[in-house]
Formats: sequence, C-alpha cells, structure tokens
Amino acid sequence: MPVSALSVLDPEALDEYIDLRSVPKHRYFGRNDMIDRLRKAVPFDYIFISGLDVDHYRFGQGYSIDTDLPPAFVEAYMDDEVLRQDPFIKATKASGTVVTESEVYKDHEPPQRLLYLQRTFGVHNRTIVPVLRDSTVYGAVGFTRMTSFDADEIAFLSLVSESIHTAFTKPLLERFAADQMRLTKGEIACLAQASLGLTSEGIAKATGYQVETVNSYIKSATKKLGASNRTHAIAEAIRRRLIG
Repeated sequence: MPVSALSVLDPEALDEYIDLRSVPKHRYFGRNDMIDRLRKAVPFDYIFISGLDVDHYRFGQGYSIDTDLPPAFVEAYMDDEVLRQDPFIKATKASGTVVTESEVYKDHEPPQRLLYLQRTFGVHNRTIVPVLRDSTVYGAVGFTRMTSFDADEIAFLSLVSESIHTAFTKPLLERFAADQMRLTKGEIACLAQASLGLTSEGIAKATGYQVETVNSYIKSATKKLGASNRTHAIAEAIRRRLIG
C-alpha cells in the first residue's frame, strides 16, 4: 500500500476526506517543526506515531501511521506482511512500558525479510513508547537510531511521547467524531469550554453562541457520547482526545 505525503497537522489536510476509512492509512509527513525540536533534545533518525483509540485502528493493526520513515521501507514492510511476523510489535502490544528492539531480539529471532529491510533503509534500534488507556495499548510512538538510546534519553522520550501522539492523532479523532459519532464543531467547542469549568453563560460568551444553543449542543453531545450528564460527557470527550 503506497505511503501518502500527508501531514494531518496541516489545518486543511483532512478536508477532502469524507470519513476515517478514506484517509490514507500510512502518511509520510517529512520535515516537521515539532519533530525537529524534539530531535534537538534527543537525536534520532526516524519517528513513527501509530494507533488510535478507535476500534480496528489500535496500535499493531497497521491502520494509522504517521512517520518520517522512508516510504519505501513502510511500503515493503506492509506489502510483505512483515507486521504480522515482527516480534517487536507483538512485544509492544503486550507491554505497558518502553520496549527496545535489542531486548526483544535476544529472545525472539526476527524474520530475515525484516532484517534485510532494516539494513537496506537504515532503520536500527527501534524503541517504542506505548500509549495506554487503562491497561490497553492503543497507540505508540517509536524512535530509531543507528546507536542505542541510553536510559536518560529513553526517560525523556517516555515523558513527551503521549503528547506527540495526541498532537498527531487529535485531528483524526476530531474528524472521526464528526463523521462517525456526528459530533458537530459547535458541540465539540462547547464541550471544550465546559471542560474549563465555564457555566453555560460563560461558554456562550466564549463561543458567541446563545445560552440556549450552548445547552442544546451539550445535551446532544452528551447523548452522542453515551454519557449520563455534562461532567461524564466532558470526561468521555477528554478520554477520546476530542478536546484537550
């Protein structure tokens, strides 16, 4: 499957897609200011952000990857179904902590096709920070480098990875909410303001909506999220990364 030159962080990047299924699954974002700044703190060769907290899109299923890995590597990895044989991915799905490729390879021999692709494209020492909800690994941020990461570098990457994952997946989750759950921009905006502790009157001032409209939006959003009340709806929206 070809890798798309699409950065979901661009404001209008997802405008042309009608639903989550139509968005390219594998996206090459090239140069990115946020990633470049992260590299200054901990140098690395490549990064990949994978998985959404959505059924069928969780980490390890290959349905949502944003990366600056060489597109030819990703295409070969997916087309040859290396994902299904990769012990590193299996280990990460079962772990709630950072996983390093070298540790996994000590106990599980990688397929020769994977080793060939890694040598060919310079993808070495993969290190993955899993992103969890409760005990479920639904996402991950991975880094590669010719030399291994030390303990301090891994500790720093662990601190920032969930924020990186959220930054890249939030546009998709917002679009998914609008398409699949039919949450409108107004409903999301009102929930976001409500999460700051504002009353309906305060939300109305912040958004420009009438108070009656605010209450209507929050009521309908609460129903769509399967929540029992406003507080529950805010918690669900935060859990689903629909609001910050």
